[in-house]
Amino acid sequence: MTDGTLRVIVVDDHSVMRAGVVALLAAEPGIEIVGEAGDGREAVELVERLCPDVALIDLRMPVLDGAAATEAIVAGGGGTRVLILTTYDTDSEIERAIEAGAIGYLLKDTTREQLADAIRSAARGETVLAPRVAERLVARMRRPAPVPLTAREVDVLNGVADGLSNADIGRRLVIAEATVKTHLLRVFAKLDVGDRTHAVVVAMERGLLPRP
Repeated sequence: MTDGTLRVIVVDDHSVMRAGVVALLAAEPGIEIVGEAGDGREAVELVERLCPDVALIDLRMPVLDGAAATEAIVAGGGGTRVLILTTYDTDSEIERAIEAGAIGYLLKDTTREQLADAIRSAARGETVLAPRVAERLVARMRRPAPVPLTAREVDVLNGVADGLSNADIGRRLVIAEATVKTHLLRVFAKLDVGDRTHAVVVAMERGLLPRP
């Protein structure tokens, strides 16, 4: 911080989005955009070189994603606060970012005033969460601990994610179609869902299945 002005970098692999954020903050008093980066690796290098007060970082980027970049920046010990600015609000994305050391998590529908206030709060070391993100975190904390899926249940669910029918899954895993149905019913119960599509979505959100 120089003369009360917060030094900020903007990191997003979409140049139009990045330019939009820069333009949004350009006229904001007390905030100066000192650098831009298009991927997580560039972000880490930019922080090392410029030592900004706050780094606004997207999550899904090439080379090094936002969570990995956040972890590297925080581990660097330079004091830069990382504020995630993204379109993704799934449980797994939020948890990865917070665990990596991000001080805040905002969504890209945030207004200019909200973004500027969040940057100032982050620079003071205060946690900043978009209302929708805060709601998801509270809801997750209130949920009972998830029952883990067995290896076979994961195999069956992977088959569903690949678009296979129960019969096809049975042939892939060399088990009876009735056994596939039994595994799916157990998966539905554990994930508290009522259909195959929802089971795959919830499993991906909880990190039980890889995302496509």
